[in-house]
Amino acid sequence: MPAEGERHPRGGMYFEDFDAGRIYEHRYRRTVTEMDNMLFSNMTLNPQPLHIDRHFCETETEWGQPLMNSLFTLGLMIGMSVSDLTVGTTIANLGMAEVKFPAPLFEGDTVRATTEVIGKRESRSRPDAGIVEFLHRAYKQDGTLVAECKRQAFMKKRPV
Repeated sequence: MPAEGERHPRGGMYFEDFDAGRIYEHRYRRTVTEMDNMLFSNMTLNPQPLHIDRHFCETETEWGQPLMNSLFTLGLMIGMSVSDLTVGTTIANLGMAEVKFPAPLFEGDTVRATTEVIGKRESRSRPDAGIVEFLHRAYKQDGTLVAECKRQAFMKKRPV
């Protein structure tokens, strides 16, 4: 039987380990690149020139350069939390809400992320699981908030 507070063998935390109000500063940071933007936009069949056409951005937008694809930014922000919090202990994502991108993210920016636990409750249908609500936030190198999202995750409880 695992000791109180012991993590999953892959490193994730169990439902019982999360406390509302706790904020985690994630260890990984990532400088985003033109290749990230091009690959993600093309893999998701998104031909938006705001992401993949530098000439268009320089001549026809207020930004003067390509914006990072917002869904890439969302995925990166949540992905940065996985190794610190949920690897091996998430059963499923249940939903995301209030996704916001308050400032642009550009190629060459370096992203860091935090996760705040904003609530949790026992599962009504499964005694071995619970639901944790997270507030993920991503910032670029100068501290500007570039993304945030509330996410509900279905989490394993500590094995008996």
